[in-house]
Amino acid sequence: MNIDSLTIREAKEIAGIFNNQGYPQPPKPPHGAIGQKCIVRTYASGVHFGEVVSVSSNGGRSRCELKNSRRLWRWEGGLSLSEISQSGIDQPKSRISTTVPVQFIEDVLEFIPASPDAIATIEGAKDDDC
Repeated sequence: MNIDSLTIREAKEIAGIFNNQGYPQPPKPPHGAIGQKCIVRTYASGVHFGEVVSVSSNGGRSRCELKNSRRLWRWEGGLSLSEISQSGIDQPKSRISTTVPVQFIEDVLEFIPASPDAIATIEGAKDDDC
């Protein structure tokens, strides 16, 4: 084959080999947070807690669906969300919203799986009536 005499179709076929076009793609592994109760930090909509149902990409940004979601408005009991995910919140000093059965969240920055202790304090927190 002479590269100088390739047709456009032949060049596309060669490019397709390198791009895996025309070949079945292996399924993507499920996101590690699916099925776990996590603290979810977002770019613009704050911090949420709930069971991760699905995770997808939207133009390079992550989107997720949470089941039994609660928004964490203010939390006490740890220096960072990583610490809160392990030790939980100080209930009287924290502001946690009511539980929403399903919530779709855009621009997710991180998923932090919660420990059983953290889950108990967040799920057991009194709704903040503001």
